[in-house]
Amino acid sequence: MKHVELLDCTLRDGAYLVDKKFGNNVIKGIIDGLVKTKINCIEIGFFQDEGFGDGKTVFKNSADAKRFIPKDKNGTIFTVLADYSRFSIDNLDEYDPESIDAVRECFFKNERFDALEVCKKIKEKGYKLFVQPVDVLGYTDEELIEFIKLINKVEPYCFSIVDTFGSMYQEDLRRIFKIVNENLISSSKIGFHSHNNMQLSNALSQEFARISKGWREVVIDGTISGMGRGAGNTPTELIAQYLNSQMGYNYNMDTLLDIIDDYMDNLRTKCTWGYSTPYFIAGCYGAHVNNITYLTQKNSIRSKSIRYILDKIGSIPRKRYDYDLLEKTYLDYLCNNVSNEIGFNQLLSDLSGKDVLILAPGATINTEFNRISEYITQTNPIVISIGFIPHKINVDYIFVSNTRRYTNLKDDNEFLKNKKIITSNIKQQKDKDNENIVSFTNLIIPGNEHIDNSTLLLLRLLESLNVNSIGIAGLDGYEYSPNNYADENLELSNVLENPEEINNNIYNMLLDLFNGNKNNISINFVTTSRFEPALNEAVKKEMI
Repeated sequence: MKHVELLDCTLRDGAYLVDKKFGNNVIKGIIDGLVKTKINCIEIGFFQDEGFGDGKTVFKNSADAKRFIPKDKNGTIFTVLADYSRFSIDNLDEYDPESIDAVRECFFKNERFDALEVCKKIKEKGYKLFVQPVDVLGYTDEELIEFIKLINKVEPYCFSIVDTFGSMYQEDLRRIFKIVNENLISSSKIGFHSHNNMQLSNALSQEFARISKGWREVVIDGTISGMGRGAGNTPTELIAQYLNSQMGYNYNMDTLLDIIDDYMDNLRTKCTWGYSTPYFIAGCYGAHVNNITYLTQKNSIRSKSIRYILDKIGSIPRKRYDYDLLEKTYLDYLCNNVSNEIGFNQLLSDLSGKDVLILAPGATINTEFNRISEYITQTNPIVISIGFIPHKINVDYIFVSNTRRYTNLKDDNEFLKNKKIITSNIKQQKDKDNENIVSFTNLIIPGNEHIDNSTLLLLRLLESLNVNSIGIAGLDGYEYSPNNYADENLELSNVLENPEEINNNIYNMLLDLFNGNKNNISINFVTTSRFEPALNEAVKKEMI
């Protein structure tokens, strides 16, 4: 039997950064992914006397928390954290097997004796009890032993070593583990919760797994991408990878990385903390960081795709950086050559000779809404949005070429009922009647850094469909700002790293596309765009 269990507390420890409001879809998505990853314990938030509400990971009791618990827990233990000073035990209802399974009682040193009574009541109401004393380094050895002997009478499920301020060294961990292990009843697990202030959180978690082996069953806390206040926490994916590679565990890394791609990147646009997932992958594969820098510039790249590419190119090439080899391997991975003749022919029938309005997801979709409405009234175009659903504009098609965008949209009711144009690089579970699949391979031009830019792909598709005219709205360009998009949920952190470089690359590709407009399709910008000069330049060249 494995002696280590992993507890993910992203929805609790990470909640401080988003005012505890992740949103219902994000909460459900993270929980679903963690269950599929086979994480042993999931902490879904807080018990508090106030502050709860829709989309928040704050709950009044287990009945309130029940809405986020899946019907099939798949062996996962679900828990919440109850801060002694913020939650009245009188609000805790009796244990319901369809809701949370455990409560983690957290308290400061001066509250420990009063909190002991609360711990007893948690057990009496049928829950597994985790005891979480804040700042274990703040206890003397004698105080810690004294308290452990008292808590033994309650027989907790787990007693945790909590490095609240991220000030623990390996020597501290070994000393405290020895004290707890020698004095805690044998039926109780020992937990470890750390913070990454000195960049030791992951190393300490690994050390904890090593020193406890043969002595005690233990629980190690982590958060996805290390999300947490300040420097953050032990990244769940790092300790899971360590347990897989060094101790024979079997956590599903691809599913865990999917959670990061689908939810955490957007959260990074709203708040900041340490750690970078792509460089974690580079560490796993012993790869030069330049490989990661190159691959992360791709719009459609996913973390598990990076894993695949690094593995595919081999151990020796990935220690250096061969950009041509990376590009070839990336394109081979993306180009899913499914039959797309039916999808293309249907679009040819529907769009050939028609006026089309493209809605890219830039902020001017909102700020220049009146201009867009006037254009639609005058032109009556076929409206195609790119990777998002506009709030106030009816669309005829939604174009998606980015796997991340597809994942976030695929269960949305508006998305499901709309007609869609999907590029073949997106690995779908099944084709649907209102999805027109088109070849990704036929739309890209190898050699350009942003070959998978969705607007450029759609422009090339419309050119091949021989539409009459194209109006472009929302293709604003990027700035050093978290307000690049019409919807804040579309924000991605990579565009904030070097927006001018991205703008220049897109400008040059647009210029090439406008210059190569063989069918002389009328193209114009409906909203303000930093790329409009590229069109003007191409028009002037054509006139000459």
